[in-house]
Amino acid sequence: MDLDLVPDIAMRGQEDPHGLAVTRPPTVGQVAARIHALAGRPEGWWHLVRLDPAAPDRVLLDAGDGVEAWLTTWPPGHRTDVHDHGGTRVSTVLAGELIEVVIAPDGVTERPLRANRIRVHGGGRTHELTNPGPAYAVTLHAQLP
Repeated sequence: MDLDLVPDIAMRGQEDPHGLAVTRPPTVGQVAARIHALAGRPEGWWHLVRLDPAAPDRVLLDAGDGVEAWLTTWPPGHRTDVHDHGGTRVSTVLAGELIEVVIAPDGVTERPLRANRIRVHGGGRTHELTNPGPAYAVTLHAQLP
């Protein structure tokens, strides 16, 4: 008998048999993996995209592990106010393109945000987002607890 298998068999399904394990919030990597997985399954969210020319439309997709994942549709020409989210965020552009302007003590940086890239944004970052193009943009965001 191979005794190396005994602990595995005895503990299967009993990761915390005494209820002593501490539930930890997900890591940035786990949230990024969740955003990547959601982005890769458009059949789960594409029907929720609403093309409202007046304002962005936000839909809650997932709130597992205390992390909310939001789908946002950005009308052409829309610009957010300058704001700060306060915590670490993970995002990706699903369709279209946005321009992000980051305002920091050492200066202002402008960069395009294009589709198919997962981005991690640290807390305390002041920025604004603009959809400069003639088409709608669609993004997916999550903020760590």
